[in-house]
Amino acid sequence: MRLTTHSDYALRLLMYVGCYPGRLCTIAEIAEAHGISEAHLMKVTHRLGQLGYLETIRGKGGGMRLARAPAEIGLGEVIRALEPDFHLVDCHAPGASCALAGHCRLTGILGAALQRFLQHLDGYTLADLLPTRRGASPHLPFPLFPAQS
Repeated sequence: MRLTTHSDYALRLLMYVGCYPGRLCTIAEIAEAHGISEAHLMKVTHRLGQLGYLETIRGKGGGMRLARAPAEIGLGEVIRALEPDFHLVDCHAPGASCALAGHCRLTGILGAALQRFLQHLDGYTLADLLPTRRGASPHLPFPLFPAQS
């Protein structure tokens, strides 16, 4: 299984914003920190705002911040909300036809594996991805806790 780029960028964005609870973060700074397109991040930001994970403020001096505490943002919940489907093989997709339908054990095995994957993610929140104390480095490619001006 491979998560979409949209989900990947969403998790990166949430981690970045979660590292800076005292200020608004911008799409430009997050794009620069991760070396990804601002256009892609705009779409991700919009979707995370729609889902209630981010509060966005438009205009000069605007930006984004978490709409909920990091401990209230479950990783499994985020992935379920963002991924378009969880069909691990083509025969699992709605409307797909397979000569083995009704006689194949693979469907049940893959379905159980997917459930375990999501259950594992359900055991973690955004808070688990963030540094536990000021100055602690989670080995992220951007500086944490910049000096406040």
